[in-house]
Amino acid sequence: MFGQLQPSVIFGFLCTILSALWLSAGPLRADMSLVMVEEPGCIWCARWNADIAPIYPKTPEGRAAPLMRIDIRDNPPETIEFARSFQFTPTFVLVVDGQESARIEGYPGEDFFWGLLGRMIRDATTTETAG
Repeated sequence: MFGQLQPSVIFGFLCTILSALWLSAGPLRADMSLVMVEEPGCIWCARWNADIAPIYPKTPEGRAAPLMRIDIRDNPPETIEFARSFQFTPTFVLVVDGQESARIEGYPGEDFFWGLLGRMIRDATTTETAG
């Protein structure tokens, strides 16, 4: 079939297909993670660990923002710019491209946690594509 077509026609067709695939891929996703600031003996951290931790990596939120844990007494990673210091555990910080985007202080329970986190990710994704 392609034997009768000119090479320039085939090349143009392939360029059109590749351009369409490139444009349909959308913008590149930012590097996003969820930092959990915790400490030993924190009952709300333990509650989150029981309620959420086992399923978190399997959820759309967990795939969009993989979990990273840090102890409140440790120095924060130098690769992340937090908006302010930590006062409560657990504190959940959504980090986008190394900068704090939003945070949840405390654990409000499973239903509220998923709703708040979903909104944080949605807002960060919307801001990312708009900017």
